[in-house]
Amino acid sequence: MASGGAPVPGALLCALLWALAAAVAGDDGPGGSPLPGAFGRVYRGTVNINAERVYAFAYSSEPGQVDAVRVYVNSSSENLQYPVLFVVRQQKGVLSWQVPLIFRGLYQRTYNYQEVSRTLCPSEPTPETGPSDQIIFVDVASMAPFNIAYELLVTRLENFQLETNKAFNFTASPSQPQYFLYKFPQDVDSVIIKVVSDAVYPCSVVSVQDIVCPVYDLDHNVEFNGVYQSMTKQAAITVQRKDFPGEQFFVVFVIKPEDYACGGSVPSSIHGNVNRTWNLQRTKNLQVTIVPSIKKSVYVQAMFFSFLSFLSFYLGSVVVAFVHYIRVRRKASAGRLSPEDGSGIMASSHPITASTPEGSSYGAIDESSSSGGHQLSSPERGPPAGSDTDSSVEEESDFDTMPEIESDKNVIRTKVFLYLSDLSRKDRRIVSKKYKIYFWNIITIAVFYALPVIQLVITYQTVVNVTGNQDICYYNFLCAHPLGVLSAFNNILSNVGHMLLGFLFLLIVLRRDILHRRAMEIKDVYTLDYGIPKHFGLFYAMGIALMMEGVLSACYHVCPNYSNFQFDTSFMYMIAGLCMLKLYQTRHPDINASAYSAYASFAVVICLAVLGVVFGKNDMWFWIIFSMIHVLASLALSTQIYYMGRFKIDLGIFRRAAMVLYTDCIQQCSRPMYMDRMVLLIVGNLVNWSFAIFGLLYRPRDFASYILGIFICNLLLYLAFYIIMKLRSSEKLLPIPMFCIVATAVVWAAALYFFFQNLSSWEETPAESREKNRPCILLGFFDDHDVWHFLSAAALFFSFLVLLTLDDDLDVVRRDKIPVF
Repeated sequence: MASGGAPVPGALLCALLWALAAAVAGDDGPGGSPLPGAFGRVYRGTVNINAERVYAFAYSSEPGQVDAVRVYVNSSSENLQYPVLFVVRQQKGVLSWQVPLIFRGLYQRTYNYQEVSRTLCPSEPTPETGPSDQIIFVDVASMAPFNIAYELLVTRLENFQLETNKAFNFTASPSQPQYFLYKFPQDVDSVIIKVVSDAVYPCSVVSVQDIVCPVYDLDHNVEFNGVYQSMTKQAAITVQRKDFPGEQFFVVFVIKPEDYACGGSVPSSIHGNVNRTWNLQRTKNLQVTIVPSIKKSVYVQAMFFSFLSFLSFYLGSVVVAFVHYIRVRRKASAGRLSPEDGSGIMASSHPITASTPEGSSYGAIDESSSSGGHQLSSPERGPPAGSDTDSSVEEESDFDTMPEIESDKNVIRTKVFLYLSDLSRKDRRIVSKKYKIYFWNIITIAVFYALPVIQLVITYQTVVNVTGNQDICYYNFLCAHPLGVLSAFNNILSNVGHMLLGFLFLLIVLRRDILHRRAMEIKDVYTLDYGIPKHFGLFYAMGIALMMEGVLSACYHVCPNYSNFQFDTSFMYMIAGLCMLKLYQTRHPDINASAYSAYASFAVVICLAVLGVVFGKNDMWFWIIFSMIHVLASLALSTQIYYMGRFKIDLGIFRRAAMVLYTDCIQQCSRPMYMDRMVLLIVGNLVNWSFAIFGLLYRPRDFASYILGIFICNLLLYLAFYIIMKLRSSEKLLPIPMFCIVATAVVWAAALYFFFQNLSSWEETPAESREKNRPCILLGFFDDHDVWHFLSAAALFFSFLVLLTLDDDLDVVRRDKIPVF
């Protein structure tokens, strides 16, 4: 009788009786007939070079049933020169191993196991109407010249097939791997294999393999086939029916002999090549549950939700534009339209008449109308009417080349009280073209940057799909929904908001630009001395940067890892830098940085980010050099801002700086000439020096986020200073910018909450990162990080609107009345 009381078929009965007769006759030495074996019985014996044992185990399988057999062996011998060899012969395969079983670890360390158990590759179910006969031969041999004792136990597995939504608990060790069968139900196209354990170590590997023999279930070969990932306390693998023609697969569990692959250290007691018997000292209790994944309808709902959510912003913008149009029309009909109606749109009742001289300088005010000497007249001449050339001659104003005007600059920019008219003296067309270079340059940068990035991440995804190594990419595997060749489509889809809202911002800026041009064409003037000068080049560049942030963030999330995280942050640096430049340009239109120097600075920052990714982990020398660069750059920029660009940065800067410190701080302690600027720069330098000290002390591994934090803190500091100074100057905030400020604060707060819900971390090993994985929270499709993508896109959009509308209240104020800060 076989284990469980199943009858032995007649076809095998004769073979077993013949083997039994041969055994009774004593013919069980080398070349002898097999001994009949019974499932569930322990066989003990000895083997040597002259004596080997062969056991035969027979059983029958019911039609459509998959039977699995597990072989347990043990030997008391620790002699590695003469191991006991076990060979299992089946109908379609042979499996063999030795005892002690040797595993090799890092630096050729060896780990010996005397207890080994393996599950035999199960036979394929037969479509026959009656039971099918199966027979297994187990050969036990050794080349030892002396007897070596062994134990043998063969059992049939009763819980070999896993069931949907039903947890199954088991134990595994390096020498006793486990694997189980799973068949897709009829109505399920995709499942998620969830594996959990209460213990972090020993490190283990979960593999999904097709129904083929042999099954790769040892540490040195588990990566040869299928999809696999390392594990400490949690793992999850999404499996689709289309990837397995037989609609079934094996789930394999392997325990590694060392923990370094999962972030653990090598035990100190086995340093060096020391042989030691481990046996059951590295067992791990595991629980596996296979649950159905989402259906195709959820994909459709998620895509509709993503697009409709952000298309609602388009609808809201149309409503606001329509309401504004109605309001302007009503004011125009009532004859109460202001010179510029609070939205950057010039009205037809502007006090400057059409007889304004064509040659009037941009923002210049006649001396007779200026009060308190706030405005110095400028002799510059603008281009003739209708001229719109892009020649290089026009890009350099006469204002910059005439020596007498150079001295005029020094007089103007060193006044104690500066007004916007003092810093908006250049010709409008020349300045506008200067800022449009930001737009065209960022498009060029985006194309050249994005194309190799896309090619690289496609290569990453291809490697993951071909090798099956899911340790390459740091997904949230509990909420990673594949689509086509993409492993985590939800993380890519959630970036659509950046692209849609970036394009919407470009449309809003384009509308303002067109209306502003139309208003000036109606008046046939080229100079307007009311409100903030309208230059839209930086706004266009910000919109492109927001769209590219969505593209590159999606590229990063194709295969997020340590190497390509810089793709996700590069345009965030640009967004923060462009926002600071725009904020500074608002009241310093003539002295803002050129596009070439600005983008060159961003390039330096990205180079430092790359160096930080490579060297920033443990190299102290890198942090010392970076901190010095950071502090010196902060001081140099502070000097430029304080002296309005009139303090030259060259080899003599240190001598001039020492002289200024001596005369103003040591010889006589005088009050700073520009107190507001001094307060801002002192606070800004303290913040940046704090970042530098923090970097030196803690050396954060996520260097890209560290640099981004520096940019964001400086931007927030400058924005807060700008708003405070605006209110101090008795300027007001109109309803739209006030709403945008509140919306920005609220949405950013919500976005940051989800950002800090760490769902994975490439700063750790893949197995440690998976401990942070969590299920989806929105529509059963999006996780916390996807919600961060949605909210951060909206927050950036509102932030841009704040910069676009913040000074709309000044459209009715003359520039010689608008202070500079």
